[in-house]
Amino acid sequence: MVATMGGIGRLRPGPGTWGSAAAVPMAWVLHGLGGFPLLALATVAIVPLGVWSLARMTTGSADHDPSEAVIDEVAGMWVALWPLSGGLWWIGFEPWAFPWPGWVGAFLAFRLLDIWKPGPVGWADRKATPWGVMLDDLIAGALAGALVAVLGALAHLVLV
Repeated sequence: MVATMGGIGRLRPGPGTWGSAAAVPMAWVLHGLGGFPLLALATVAIVPLGVWSLARMTTGSADHDPSEAVIDEVAGMWVALWPLSGGLWWIGFEPWAFPWPGWVGAFLAFRLLDIWKPGPVGWADRKATPWGVMLDDLIAGALAGALVAVLGALAHLVLV
């Protein structure tokens, strides 16, 4: 139940996409309740929980990264949303506001990087351990977040 995020990972097709999509409203609620600090704290907390649940789920299995395990996508998606949440929190924007261009961009960038697995994302994915499973999504999330931050900055420069 933990690794599948309450069964979300059992949805088909594309359980990773379902897990990532479910992570967005979860992040919105966390941001609304406590801003970026709560989202960051939840992200930090879910990583060891994910490693533990993945270790339990894969013990005795040849598959080190079962498709129904989506807790890693949730953690990675939350990292991808850090620049949006952090920026909104920093400027004191309405806590329940979560502008759609930012979260849509983060979602699309994260899914692209998580599926494509360029460079360090692929390196981490090749680690056949629960930490590797979590790490590839955290790296993809960090890269997606950086991309969204750069695109957001460029968009705001053009709009100003």
